[in-house]
Amino acid sequence: MRREVMFLTWPAFIELVMSTLFSMIDMIMVGRLSSAAISAVGLTTQPFMVLLAVFSAVNVGTTTIVAWNIGAGNTEKAKTIARQTIVLNFVMGIIVSVVGVALAHKIVVFMGAEADTIKDATAYFQIVSAGLVFQAVSMGITAALRGAGETTLPMMYNVGSNLFNVLGNYLLIFGKFGLPKLGVAGAAISTSVSRFIACVVGLYIVFFSKRSVISLKVRGSYRINFDIAGEVFSIGLPSALEQFVIQGGLMMFARTVSSLGTMTFAAHQIGLSICGLTFSPSMAFGVAGTTLVGQSLGANDEERAQRYADIIHHMAIAVACFMGVMFILFSYPLACLYTEDLEVAAMASVILKIMALAQPGQSTQLSLAGVLRGAGDTMFPLYSSAFGIWIFRVLVAYVFVNVFHWGLVGAWAALVLDQYTRAAIVYFRFVSGKWKYIKARNSEIAKMKACS
Repeated sequence: MRREVMFLTWPAFIELVMSTLFSMIDMIMVGRLSSAAISAVGLTTQPFMVLLAVFSAVNVGTTTIVAWNIGAGNTEKAKTIARQTIVLNFVMGIIVSVVGVALAHKIVVFMGAEADTIKDATAYFQIVSAGLVFQAVSMGITAALRGAGETTLPMMYNVGSNLFNVLGNYLLIFGKFGLPKLGVAGAAISTSVSRFIACVVGLYIVFFSKRSVISLKVRGSYRINFDIAGEVFSIGLPSALEQFVIQGGLMMFARTVSSLGTMTFAAHQIGLSICGLTFSPSMAFGVAGTTLVGQSLGANDEERAQRYADIIHHMAIAVACFMGVMFILFSYPLACLYTEDLEVAAMASVILKIMALAQPGQSTQLSLAGVLRGAGDTMFPLYSSAFGIWIFRVLVAYVFVNVFHWGLVGAWAALVLDQYTRAAIVYFRFVSGKWKYIKARNSEIAKMKACS
């Protein structure tokens, strides 16, 4: 079972870690322009994630229901769900892209951008929002493939597109090989083009390559099937609400930190960028949890689902503790990669050491939330996020920063409290064992509706 966990986890782990590393390299390149450039990109991160939260309902529902059907041996139903996911994400992607482009300036101003960042931040947000539809489609394909237990294929096209993004950033940010020097806007253009490439490759895999269990025919119905959409949303809607809660709270958290000034926010953004390295392993274990638990419950094997969940949690904790030690030892050298401003690097180093303390809690809540989603128990991750984010990262962080005047350290202390609060809520739901019977209960409800 450990081998099977690792078989599913390592591609997702490589994908997420490499994506994080490429994102870090992007930020390092932007940081060579100025601290204001880092802040301009950083200010757009959370609002953009709020836009992406719209797709969580489809993606989480897709992964869970595809896993259930693969576990039950119903491959054709899994393929039908994958096709519907592509259609739904494409339609919603166009709508959300238009909203992002139209409201970019107002969003940047709302985030507290100062005069030296407004222009670059607005341009960056508009360009990445224009390419959001491509990201939405590729995310839907990735969700379906992961539900089928195929984590290697998404790893290949996502890592490849991120590698292209790094190359594009180098060429367009600094104007290499005769190309124009576009600065922050160049980073945005490279990001959108790389997402387009990932989308094209993902569509090729599911429609033409025949390498996947999720192998679709080009000819077929592209109309929205409201019965399937309802089934997907019934599982995934709490996850969408969870993402709105998380990203909305993080947006308010970013506003609180941005009030401390451009240099402090630059240090904060450097810390978040490096901390992506700690999110990646736990999220990869969460992906494995969703897939393996979902497939086990699809085969009506609750005991096997429990064993997978225990193994995943223990492995995630071990990796998180290792990452925490690395942060304590190497925080300052890592921060210096981003900026030549020693004051900004020193501030970032301190908050990385604070983040090291959060690793066990963060790992528990991310890995076990994946387990609960695989069981279709998507409400408790929502409850944990709503309580942890809005009580600690919004209210407590505001008090620590603006009332106690603890500055950036206070904001990140609130972040640690948030992680452990969310971990406690998810963990107590997990040990209750009630999550193992959500699918069976949903099946009974569906049968009763069919009979009526």
